[in-house]
Amino acid sequence: MSRPQKLAIGLIKGYQVAISPFFPSTCRFYPTCSEYAVQAIGKYGLMRGGLRAVRRVLRCHPFSPGGYDPA
Repeated sequence: MSRPQKLAIGLIKGYQVAISPFFPSTCRFYPTCSEYAVQAIGKYGLMRGGLRAVRRVLRCHPFSPGGYDPA
């Protein structure tokens, strides 16, 4: 895993630990959008995985059916 990938995943993990607990869980998907981002970046690399994560976050809204959506 490259340094930029590790940095991005570290930032996401930091968000999960330091910021996310203060907000109600509203993600309509499983795994959560942030966990999906970690998985996608680990599996596809920073650019492709990051793009997949952004598309996933854009699909996560109140009108989305959500559900199981693995990376």
